[in-house]
Amino acid sequence: MAGGITDTGELYSPYVGLVYMFNLIVGTGALTMPKAFVTAGWLVSLVLLMFLGFMSYMTTTFVVEAMAAANAQLRWKRMEKRKDDEDEDSSSGVSDSDVLLQDGYERAETRPILSVQRRGSANIFEITERVEMGQMASMFFNKVGVNLFYFCIIIYLYGDLAIYAAAVPVSLMQVTCSVTGNHSCSVGDGTKYNDTDKCWGPIRRIDAYRLYLAAFTLLLGPFTFFNVQKTKYLQIMTSLMRWIAFILMIILALIRISRGQAEGHPSMAQLSGIRNLFGVCVYSFMCQHSLPSLITPISKKKHVNKLVLLDYILILAFYSLLSFTAIYCFRNDTLMDMYTLSFTNCEIVSMAFIRYFLGLFPVFTISTNFPIIAVTLRNNWKTLFHREGGTYPWVVDRIVFPAITLIPPVLVAFCTHDLESLVGITGAYAGNGIQYLIPAFLAYCSRKDTQLVFGSGTVNKHLSPFRHTFWIVFVLIWGFSCFVFVTANIVLSESNI
Repeated sequence: MAGGITDTGELYSPYVGLVYMFNLIVGTGALTMPKAFVTAGWLVSLVLLMFLGFMSYMTTTFVVEAMAAANAQLRWKRMEKRKDDEDEDSSSGVSDSDVLLQDGYERAETRPILSVQRRGSANIFEITERVEMGQMASMFFNKVGVNLFYFCIIIYLYGDLAIYAAAVPVSLMQVTCSVTGNHSCSVGDGTKYNDTDKCWGPIRRIDAYRLYLAAFTLLLGPFTFFNVQKTKYLQIMTSLMRWIAFILMIILALIRISRGQAEGHPSMAQLSGIRNLFGVCVYSFMCQHSLPSLITPISKKKHVNKLVLLDYILILAFYSLLSFTAIYCFRNDTLMDMYTLSFTNCEIVSMAFIRYFLGLFPVFTISTNFPIIAVTLRNNWKTLFHREGGTYPWVVDRIVFPAITLIPPVLVAFCTHDLESLVGITGAYAGNGIQYLIPAFLAYCSRKDTQLVFGSGTVNKHLSPFRHTFWIVFVLIWGFSCFVFVTANIVLSESNI
């Protein structure tokens, strides 16, 4: 079926896939990482970043393994259906060598289907069809598990939208309020501004922020009510701007450090900052929910796990370089939640064009992603409440679902523009579920399902390097422990206040 949910799309080489994965992972989270590094201490930050990178790589291999198992299930079901059709058309009996499964199939009473692997030229576990995480959840989880999956992905997407809805108005407020009045070019000079400080005449900074938020919502919100898709040229443009911005920030920080103008003196460890750092790191390594669309079109998947490992090593090196140059270049109290805003000071960057480009960088890149994330969230809501064979009334489909998608994140952004906390909480809770718990359960359930259907001797060619059950148990314990730790930390912090 053209345009079906399992369409692979246009194939590309493994190295193109490596670039796509790098671009997918390195996004908004990276811009909040320097601030999280300085608040948690450089040694604690480096150790936690490396450990969470390792954990994310492990769960990525779990998702790839589950994708292969799901492909095998789909391939088997088609073979089973083809066999049933042939049986209906034929009046004669079928030889034993052609039998794939006994009549009245039940999971607990299946036998190995060795003939399935012999009959096809390609390995039955080859990843040739795009099977999204929601579809894998419906294949391997029970009804409660499927609902919990959608709940987790919806909460994560809400957090994503709230971060995007706050980041754009914050950037516009910081840039436009700093070029007026008596504090021109002083966003990153260490001056602390309150939300009640004046921006333009009687307009306060918080008023300017909310005006920009309203404009952002009016301009991009309507896209939630329609279908949009990211074009190839839009991807190229946003990726190019992102890399120009990241490279510029690293070079400018290195130049300042080499000239002896570095002002940063980060501490080794501050336990109070670990909560936000954890959430930021989880958010910054997030890619598991998009792996099916990313991995499936790769033309040669023989060494896909090694390719993913190389990507994670490169990303880890990049995050370390970006964060360490930042925390040693700028004083602790001058680092902004959105790192690009630290370069809008005239003393840091003399060229006005570069200052405005970096200051407004989130506006351009995040604005292009907001409608896509919103439509994804809206469709997940529809899928969660969808009943087989049923359709939604026009008002529910075109008004209610887009409204419940758009209103909550805008309200959150209206109440707070603390980007570090928004990223931290989103990563620590919903991100924790998507990055750790769901992949671990997918790996466990898909392995169990594969043994029932294909026999205990069948080997998934994309089996994770972390194939021992210990690793699944370890990830689950770690994920649940993180929930407890973050919640306890928030409670204790609030009680101290």
